[in-house]
Amino acid sequence: MADHELENRDLMVGRILYVGNCASCHGANLEGQPNWRSANKDGVLPAPPHDSTGHTWHHDNALLFEYTKLGGKRALAARSITDFNSGMPAFEGVIPDQAIWEILAYIKSTWPEQVQKVQVNRNPSH
Repeated sequence: MADHELENRDLMVGRILYVGNCASCHGANLEGQPNWRSANKDGVLPAPPHDSTGHTWHHDNALLFEYTKLGGKRALAARSITDFNSGMPAFEGVIPDQAIWEILAYIKSTWPEQVQKVQVNRNPSH
């Protein structure tokens, strides 16, 4: 998905949706869970931050959308990555597609301008 999927989104709606669906794992301030770079005893990494200290902005919009909708395991398997034990649940059937884009737009809006520019260039249309 091109960056235009994130344009003209209602950031307040995105924030409300984020708080209601994502903050319990990724933090009210997008800070992620403690020790998010170290797998727990089950081999699953804790939820990463969605602020600029995390790696969310390293990914293109399509992967971010698919990761949210399909869950980590299915989204990565679709890209032939099967050796990563993701703890991200699927929100398909829970959050409508448009609402996922609202959430992603909100998250992106919190990043510094330079980080936003780098992330835009990770999308195929750029």
